[in-house]
Amino acid sequence: MRLMIVGSLNGQLGAATKIAMDRGAKVVNTSTVAQAMAELRAGRGADLLMVEVTQPIAELIGMLQAERIHVPVVACGIGTDARAAVEAIRAGAKEYLPLPPDAALIAAVLEAVADESHQLIYEDGAMKSVISLAEQVAGSEASILITGESGTGKEVLARFVHRKSNRADKPFISINCAAIPENLLESELFGHEKGSFTGAIARRVGKFEEADGGTLLLDEISEMDVRLQAKLLRALQEREIDRVGGGKPVKVNIRVIATSNRDLQAAVKDGKFREDLLYRLNVVNLRVPPLRERRADVLALAKHFAKKYAAANGVPDRALDATARAALLAHPWRGNVRELENTIHRAVLLARGPEITDDAIRLPDGSKVEDAIVIGSDSVVSRAAQSAESVSRSFVGRTVSDMERDLILETLNHCLGNRTHAANILGISIRTLRNKLKEYSEAGVRIPPPGAGELRAVG
Repeated sequence: MRLMIVGSLNGQLGAATKIAMDRGAKVVNTSTVAQAMAELRAGRGADLLMVEVTQPIAELIGMLQAERIHVPVVACGIGTDARAAVEAIRAGAKEYLPLPPDAALIAAVLEAVADESHQLIYEDGAMKSVISLAEQVAGSEASILITGESGTGKEVLARFVHRKSNRADKPFISINCAAIPENLLESELFGHEKGSFTGAIARRVGKFEEADGGTLLLDEISEMDVRLQAKLLRALQEREIDRVGGGKPVKVNIRVIATSNRDLQAAVKDGKFREDLLYRLNVVNLRVPPLRERRADVLALAKHFAKKYAAANGVPDRALDATARAALLAHPWRGNVRELENTIHRAVLLARGPEITDDAIRLPDGSKVEDAIVIGSDSVVSRAAQSAESVSRSFVGRTVSDMERDLILETLNHCLGNRTHAANILGISIRTLRNKLKEYSEAGVRIPPPGAGELRAVG
């Protein structure tokens, strides 16, 4: 956590500095907005700006936006000057923090505004395997490619690797290659000299220099233009970069982690991604499974988010009751952890009574989760219902053993291959279920793996 404090407030911010440092933050003090901008342009970046309310906050935020420096601003002032607080918020500050500083309040602001939590919450064996590999390679200097669907937590895993690496006390800098226009991404990565293009009002170092000594995360690397990929490849190979408009190369010492939610091998075949760059980035691959392939994580994450958003919204911390848990386990979570987090946040606000029930588990349009699953002929539950109806029409002439097999396999299919959930629904032990599945497999029936869709018998 890198905190930059702008102003003095007669020593009150000095006390805030000490509290922040005691919480593990690295703090830089500047007296004016101009000095703060100079520090940021020079690559001495920050995760949060704590700015004296008498400083020109609107001007500061305008400069940050114009130069595409993304850092949240918190205004600070002595006492409870309501007008100053309102003006700061209107100018774009995320929060107003009254001084003298309160240790708990500063800690909450540091975590909430700068999003320092980045916790890895997992219980499923599939995710445990990924974390184990991440820990194993974290101490190396190898480039890492983290792949997985959108919302699975690729950046969280990248931060975990950084914390476990030998560079943990150095910066972790992230840039989203998909969020920045193509004509500006080169400047964001490599920096620019004053006057090198329209809007380049001062020299500014890029993310490579800002991350020097630490880790640079290239988020959604697949979205980078092929022409810029060539310059990136050279930077990785030579460990030096050229600022836009610069006259000589600049040496950098970084560890690169890249993420992608696309098939980069397919992108190589389509000519949209350089094969040599893929080899350079993909020394180690960490594939983050989608949430539907790690069902044991659904309830663990839901419990975590319920506690988090209850505290954030000042409402009671409620447990998830059996109906809510069943609804969460049945949903496919195509938006993965991000979708689950938003759903639980919503449930915390909608819940009534001592527990969160399935009535509060709703999608953004207000529909209940289980209702949304049924809609659409290609949905898991719809297919299971159709299969069950087909089976019910052909009871006559079939053995009990055949009926048992179909019930077990249809239930497993409904649960997306999750053995534990299927066993709970069937009312049998996981050991009995596994024995049955082994028997069916030996008889020529394909058994759906976790995350699989509809099964088909082969004999």
